[in-house]
Amino acid sequence: MAVETFYYDNRIVRNFGIATMVWAVVGMLVGVIIAIQLYVPALSFNIPYTTFGRLRPLHTNAVIFAFAGNAIFTGIYYSLQRLTKARMFSDLLGKLHFWGWQLIIVLAAVTLVLGITTSKEYAELEWPIDILIAAVWVIFAINMFGTIFKRRERHLYVAIWFYIATVVTVAVLHIVNSFELPVHFLKSYSLYAGVQDALTQWWYGHNAVAFFLTTPFLGLMYYFLPKAANRPVFSYKLSIVHFWSLIFIYIWAGPHHLLYTALPDWAQTLGTVFSVMLIAPSWGGMLNGLLTLRGAWDRVREDPILKFMVVGVTAYGMATFEGPMLSVKSINALSHYTDWTIAHVHIGALGWNGFISFGMLYWLIPRIFQTKLNSVKLANVHFWIGTLGIIFYALPMYWAGVTQSLMWKEFTAEGYLQYPNFLETVLQIVPMYIVRSIGGTLFLTGTILGAWNLWKTAKSGTLLAEEKAEAPALEKAHDEEAEKSYWHHWLESRPVQFLVLTTVLILIGGAVEMIPMYLVKSNIPTIASVKPYSPLELEGRDIYIREGCNNCHSQMIRPFRSETERYGEYSKVGEFVYDHPFLWGSKRTGPDLHRVGGKYPDAWHYNHMKDPRLMSPGSLMPRYPWLLEDDLDTEYLADKIETMQALGVPYAEGYAQNALADAQAQAQKIAESLRDQGVPEADASKEIIALIAYLQRLGTDIKGASVVENMNPVK
Repeated sequence: MAVETFYYDNRIVRNFGIATMVWAVVGMLVGVIIAIQLYVPALSFNIPYTTFGRLRPLHTNAVIFAFAGNAIFTGIYYSLQRLTKARMFSDLLGKLHFWGWQLIIVLAAVTLVLGITTSKEYAELEWPIDILIAAVWVIFAINMFGTIFKRRERHLYVAIWFYIATVVTVAVLHIVNSFELPVHFLKSYSLYAGVQDALTQWWYGHNAVAFFLTTPFLGLMYYFLPKAANRPVFSYKLSIVHFWSLIFIYIWAGPHHLLYTALPDWAQTLGTVFSVMLIAPSWGGMLNGLLTLRGAWDRVREDPILKFMVVGVTAYGMATFEGPMLSVKSINALSHYTDWTIAHVHIGALGWNGFISFGMLYWLIPRIFQTKLNSVKLANVHFWIGTLGIIFYALPMYWAGVTQSLMWKEFTAEGYLQYPNFLETVLQIVPMYIVRSIGGTLFLTGTILGAWNLWKTAKSGTLLAEEKAEAPALEKAHDEEAEKSYWHHWLESRPVQFLVLTTVLILIGGAVEMIPMYLVKSNIPTIASVKPYSPLELEGRDIYIREGCNNCHSQMIRPFRSETERYGEYSKVGEFVYDHPFLWGSKRTGPDLHRVGGKYPDAWHYNHMKDPRLMSPGSLMPRYPWLLEDDLDTEYLADKIETMQALGVPYAEGYAQNALADAQAQAQKIAESLRDQGVPEADASKEIIALIAYLQRLGTDIKGASVVENMNPVK
């Protein structure tokens, strides 16, 4: 059999590796800044571009898509070539992928700090960038599948299974969740409204975690952990069960983010059931990884690479046990909207994604640069500082989360809320926020040390840009009996069939949950008193979105006595039918705002945005003085109304031409009200007027109306 000589491309691996560490430092630095802002609001410097509301999505996007994304591509471009015994399909596509991805990250950073956002968690980028993401992902997919098709190995190794599932599922998630109707180049409205948008978003949001932060990293684990340990994977059959059960079950679990909300009960129940089922395949993968180290545990004590990987896989096990537990309704009732969830996701992000990435780079960089790691001792220091950082981050957040929830739910013997002022719970957990920021700083310090260590390693060697390899060409199998020796062998040798089966499995769960939500009208009962937003309220809502208010405030009152006593009537699904996008929120750093309309006079809102401490002494909310100074831009108001009409919002035909006049009339009334309430400088042309209009509208549609829905308050 003739042996072919070819060359692996290590330049693309180096490029993604460098980007991984650069964006790791950037993303985690922003994380430390916003962690401190939560107890030092002056750190926003009273300018729009550095508030928590705008920096928080920058942090999440930088860590998920910049740091973890580049780590994924580093590992895939290195391992796929060696697993297929083939150079990447196209060097040009690799370069387009690399530079396209970095361009996306830069555009995300610029637009998010400018307040250009859709507000949808982990999917905040506006429609032109969404299109660019899809294009770059297609480039990556062509390069990956082109490499698989020209492979010199007949059977696809387990890591490649996870790469295939990642590529196809992320594409489906991104495309479906990104359907939006543009108003102009930098503004769009979600195609979906209210509960439909919420279900679609958390089908995407949960499975972005599943198929961007889990399956590709499992692929990296299955390749780099055995390489680092010099041991075979513990169980081939367990990896088969792990893969197929994981990708089928995971896609159903999204509704567990919406328990006790206005989402129909049947969808919540499906989310809970499949989330609990996830424990089995998730722990199967964890055990397969840890048991791969059998006979190599003595090396773990000395080898920082194995230390990173062991703790990373353990963190995966912890997070994937806790996630299903938090999906149980009784536990979710305690944890949701609190910092408990923040602790949970950072166990995964820092422990699982972070440590697997660092371990991979410590193993990979010396090899492609033909040298030894610059300092094993410094890598060990990085490991221990990073581990302490995770501990100091997570433990106070668990403590804070439980404290928040218990204080929110506490009643006196007389039946009144023990802590009716939300600010009391915020101030109570400030010490935990301080410790959390120390933990984040420790992790950032370790990351900087790791980046320096890897840079010194690269400097001490020379990049093996074209790595020579030899392998026989793949020939058609002649031994049909050998092909039938194990059923999965047949599938592993046929990537097209493997791709089709994977696609079918990941589509089932989403289709079962989402199609009835769009087609069965009884899932979204309407309320006659609910009307579309006025033009001024619509402009105010867009300002609310621009400033990232939804990152700290929910608009979803759950049917708990503690919440209805604190906020008012629980939220009904029919109240959100004109909300493009939905703004239910996922974290209460501040109080819920769904019934804030009419609760305070206009002057309260004006002064609260001017300086929150004027109205709430001790408040940790940043100031928004520019809202009082900047003129409201109504250039696209008519276009916004027409876009909403195209989405089915029942404005009268031709109303777009009258929208500006109506907005100006309502603004004048609010400005007059403010002047009557002791705000002589109130100006009807300023942004604050539109925001007040929106806030005063929230939750008022059903006041005095008779509303009956199939949800009873939970005692």
